[in-house]
Amino acid sequence: MAFGDSITDGVGSTPDADNRYPDELAERFVAAGRPRSVVNQGIAGNQVTQDTEWAGEKAVARFRKDVLGEPGVGTVIVLEGINDIGAAGTGAVGTPSPEVSVAQLIAGHRSLIRQAHAKGIRAIGATLTPIGGSAYDSPANEAKRVAVNHWIRTSGEYDAVADLDHATADPADRTRIAPAYDSGDHLHPNDAGYHAMADALDLSGL
Repeated sequence: MAFGDSITDGVGSTPDADNRYPDELAERFVAAGRPRSVVNQGIAGNQVTQDTEWAGEKAVARFRKDVLGEPGVGTVIVLEGINDIGAAGTGAVGTPSPEVSVAQLIAGHRSLIRQAHAKGIRAIGATLTPIGGSAYDSPANEAKRVAVNHWIRTSGEYDAVADLDHATADPADRTRIAPAYDSGDHLHPNDAGYHAMADALDLSGL
């Protein structure tokens, strides 16, 4: 199960070409001789901690039906939180939502982990991808993104980590998506970026 927001949903990829990262992950399983279903539960604009009128129920609530309510789920990859950080105040997409702290975001991720583990589902934490140059970019937002990613990488609370931030960042400026992977808005990957994300996942850990 791929669970997240617009970057899981595939915004920025070629429409109707099945080049979102969950599609590319499914193709990797086939190429490895291990065909496996990969369900995409990405909702553009979705937040971990807050419901919004335009992007639906918060992740900690919808997780019950969108992940736990699906049959045969063994692993969930969680890539979510950038909208909690970026959708507040100036530059927000849709109606601006209240500020969310790093502590609130971590608490939300912990809720997702607990819910997954209670059902025997392995939880993979994906680091938040770069926002430099995007509508979400600000020093405060970047500091939050870095702090959340540090927790995902180092806390040991997820069963494993998918470092999608590292996979998509520009080596010359790791606050930004690499130009070759940028769909043009400096927030969402293009087809090549989604391919790189799928390549960064360890199949043996899924």
